[in-house]
Amino acid sequence: MGMRPQHHKAVCTLTVSSLVPVLLAVLIPGVVGGFQDAVHITAILGESVVFNCQVEFPADHPVPYVLQWEKKVGDTGLEIPIYIWYDSYPTHSGEGYEGRVSRVSPDSPYGLASLNLTNIRESDQGWYECKVVFLNRSPNSHKNGTWFHLDVHAPPRFSVTPEDIIYVNLGDAIILNCQAEGTPTPEILWYKDANPVEPSATIGIFNDGTELRIANIRHEDIGDYTCIARNGEGQISHTARVIIAGGAVIMVPPTNQTKQEGEKVQFSCEAKALPGNVTVRWTRDNTPVKEIAALETRVTIRRDGSLVINPVSADDSGQYQCEVTNGIGEPQSASAYLSVEYPAKVTFTPTIQYLPFRLAGVVQCYIKSNPPLQYVTWTKDKRLLEPYQTKDIVIMNNGSLLFTRVNQNHQGRYTCTPYNAHGTQGSSGHMEVLVRKPPVFTLEPEPLYQRKVGETVEMHCDAQEAEGTQKPNIQWQRRDGQPLQRNRVRVTGGNITIEGLRRTDFGFYQCVVSNEVATIVTATQLVVEGTQPHAPYNVSGNASEFAVTLQWLPGYSGGPDYKQDYTIWYREAGVSDWSTIPVTPSGSTQVTINRLTPGTTYEFQVIGKNALGDGMLSKVITIRTLDAKTPIDPRPQPTGDKPPRVPPDPFVPPPDVLYSSVVIFPTDSTGATLYPPIFRPKGPRPGHPRNLTVTEVHNGFIITWQAPQDKANLVQYYTIKYRTDGPWKTLNKAQIRAEETSYLVKNLVGGRTYYFRVLANSVKSYESSEEVKFSVPARVKHKAITAGVVGGILFFIVAIILSVCAVKICNKRKRRKQEKAYNMVACRITDARNGGQPPGVSQVPLKKTKDLDKAEYQV
Repeated sequence: MGMRPQHHKAVCTLTVSSLVPVLLAVLIPGVVGGFQDAVHITAILGESVVFNCQVEFPADHPVPYVLQWEKKVGDTGLEIPIYIWYDSYPTHSGEGYEGRVSRVSPDSPYGLASLNLTNIRESDQGWYECKVVFLNRSPNSHKNGTWFHLDVHAPPRFSVTPEDIIYVNLGDAIILNCQAEGTPTPEILWYKDANPVEPSATIGIFNDGTELRIANIRHEDIGDYTCIARNGEGQISHTARVIIAGGAVIMVPPTNQTKQEGEKVQFSCEAKALPGNVTVRWTRDNTPVKEIAALETRVTIRRDGSLVINPVSADDSGQYQCEVTNGIGEPQSASAYLSVEYPAKVTFTPTIQYLPFRLAGVVQCYIKSNPPLQYVTWTKDKRLLEPYQTKDIVIMNNGSLLFTRVNQNHQGRYTCTPYNAHGTQGSSGHMEVLVRKPPVFTLEPEPLYQRKVGETVEMHCDAQEAEGTQKPNIQWQRRDGQPLQRNRVRVTGGNITIEGLRRTDFGFYQCVVSNEVATIVTATQLVVEGTQPHAPYNVSGNASEFAVTLQWLPGYSGGPDYKQDYTIWYREAGVSDWSTIPVTPSGSTQVTINRLTPGTTYEFQVIGKNALGDGMLSKVITIRTLDAKTPIDPRPQPTGDKPPRVPPDPFVPPPDVLYSSVVIFPTDSTGATLYPPIFRPKGPRPGHPRNLTVTEVHNGFIITWQAPQDKANLVQYYTIKYRTDGPWKTLNKAQIRAEETSYLVKNLVGGRTYYFRVLANSVKSYESSEEVKFSVPARVKHKAITAGVVGGILFFIVAIILSVCAVKICNKRKRRKQEKAYNMVACRITDARNGGQPPGVSQVPLKKTKDLDKAEYQV
C-alpha cells in the first residue's frame, strides 16, 4: 500500500496539553498529493470497518512516531482530525467519533497505523487520510500517508408514507406519497392487491416513483396499495387501504383481557365512518349485554363505543363482540375474550354420597377455578385426611377422592377445600359418605353371539339391588358409542332384540346397571356372518426415501367361510385422485409401496375384499418419505482456487459425479436406475422462490413467482423444472435473469396435468420453490386438433391442385412425344411405298393398336 509524503517535526519533550495543538499546527498543512491511489471501502450502516495503513520507518529502523487520522469535510478541502495517537499519551478522538475509533492491536494482520471505526453512521461517508509523523527526523525525511474513501450503505427506511386507511368517494382523486431514504438511493415500487400497478389513463406514478396518483376513482381502484422501497441492502413495504366512504370501519378493536374478580374491565371498539353516526352494539356469546340479567347493573357502553364492566365477577368470563354500523353497508364486528380469575371455590355440596362396598368408588368435590386448580385438602370426621399415606385412597386431578377398594372404614363425614394461585374461597359443607353394597348381575349375556345377515338376535341381562338401596336401572349400549338403530332394536327390561342383522351391527354391546351406589357393566360380542370384510385397523408404516412399508391388523373377514384379500389406496397429500395397489401374496397384511418421491407426504388407506365384495376402508394415515441423501463422491477433491461452477440439475445426478460402488440405487429388469439420487451441491443458498403461479393468457401460459424473501441478493439466475408423469425436465432453454420473475410457455398439451418448480440458483447452490400442480384445459388440445385438421384439409387441397397440374403437364409432353413418333413412322411408310427403303431392309406390316382414337401405330 502506497504511503503519502507528510511534514513532520522533531519533538524532544511533550506534554498532553502541548501535543495536540502542536500536531494540529504541524500535521494539517501537510497534505500532499491527490486521491489517485486511494483505497475505496464499502460498509453497511451499523457495522465496523478497518482502514489498513502501514508505518514505513526511515531506513526500516523503528523510531517514535505520532499517528493522526483526518477526515475531509465537504468540498472545501478542510480536514479535521478524528484520531491522534502517541505512545504513552492519552489518545484524542474527534467530535462524533468518541468511543468509535481506536488503533488496531499491534499483533493484528493490519498495519501499525490502521484505524478501527465501529458503529458506522451515514455521516461517516467520505475521504479519510492516514498521517504518520516521526518526531526525531527532519521534516524533509518523510515517508507516510494513505487516502481512503468510505461508502456507507444503508437499507431503506421510510421518511413519508400514506395513511394506513384512506376513505374516498367514487370519482375522487387521491395521491399516495411514499418516500424512503437509504444508500444506495432506494427504488420505489407500487403494488395493488399483490399485483404491480399498471399505469393507465387514470392511474400514474410520478416523481421517481414516490407518488401514486389516482384520478376519478372507480370501484376497481379500491383495495390495498403497497409501496415497496428496495436497494441492494434490503427492502421494506407499507400498505395503505383505500376504502369507499360509507360503511363504519373498526379502527381500534377490542383485545383479550384477564382480570381478577372485583376489578374493572374496559374493552375498546373505536370506529370511523362517513357519515360518522356510528352505532355500537355489544354482545356476549351472541346475547346482547344489556339483556344479560347478571350484567345489567354492572355494564356500561360509553360514547366512544367502549364496553365497561365494573366490577367483574367469575361468571363474566366469555367472548365479547362489538358490532359497528352507520346504516351503510354491512356492519363490521370484532371480538375479544375476557378471562376472570378468582380463588378456587366449591360450587355444590351434596348432602350424601355413596361408595360401593369392595369396589372402586369416588367422593366428588364440585369445584370451579380460574386459574386452574392446584390442589385440594380433605377432612374426614373433622380430622385432616392424608391420602398420600393411605394406599387405597388417591386424590384425582379434579380434586375428587378415589377409593380403589372400598371398605366400611371409609364411611364418615367429609369436607374438601380447593386452592389455586389466588388461594381459596372456603371449604365445602359436610358430606355424609355411606358405604353400601352395589347391585349384582343375576343374568348376564353370553360372551359371544354369532348370527347371519338378516337373522334376529336376543341378548339377556338382569340385576338385583342390595338391601337398603334403590332398584337399579338397566340399559343397553354399544361399546363404540354408536347409537342403536331404534327401528330394528327393542329393549324390554334387561333384554335386547335386534332384527334384520346387518354388517354395521357387528361389535361389542354392554349391559349397564346403575343405582345411587354404583354402576356395573358386562359386555358381549355380536358377530354377523356373511358380510363384506370390516375395516382393517392399527395401520402403521415405515418410510425410506423412495418407499413406504405398511402393516395392519385384519378386520373381521365376514365369516369363517370367507378369505380376505387387501388393496392399498394411496395418494400424495393435497392431491384429489387416489392410486391403488393390490397386496400380494393373497392374505398378506404387509406391503411395500415403491416409486415414491423423497421428502413428500403421502396418505394411505387399506381395504379388504372377500367373495361378497369390497369391505370398509381403514382410517387414513399420513407418512412422509425421507429426504434424499447426498451421493458420495469417492474422487480426491482438487485443491487451490477453482472457478465457480454452475449448479447441476437438482433432480438428476450431474455427469461429472462418480459414485462409489457401495452406493446402490434400485434398478429395473434392464439394469436402468429407477430412482436417481438428488444431488445437493454445497455453498451459500438463496431463499426459496415464493408464490409460484401458472396462468393462462391469450398466447400461452405465463409462469410467475416472487423473489426469495431471504438472501435474494444471492440469486444469480432462475431455472424452471416441470414434469407430467415422468422425470423432472428443464423448461427454459436459457438462464432466466435474477431480475425476471415470469416466463411465457406456449406448448403445454391440453388435458394434461403438469407439476412445476422454480429454482433460485446462486453461484454454488440453489433452493427450490414449492411444487405447483396445473391442469391444462382440454380445450387447448381441441384448438390444436382443429388447427391440425384445417391445415390438413388445406394441404390436401393444394396437393390435389398440384397433382392435376402435374398430370396435365405429363399428358401434354406425352402427346408431343407420340406425335413426333407418329410423324417418323409416317415418313418411313411413305418412303417404303416410294421404294426408298435401304437395301437389306424388309418391309414390316403395321399393326394397329386398340386405341384407335389416338391413331397410334406400332412397328
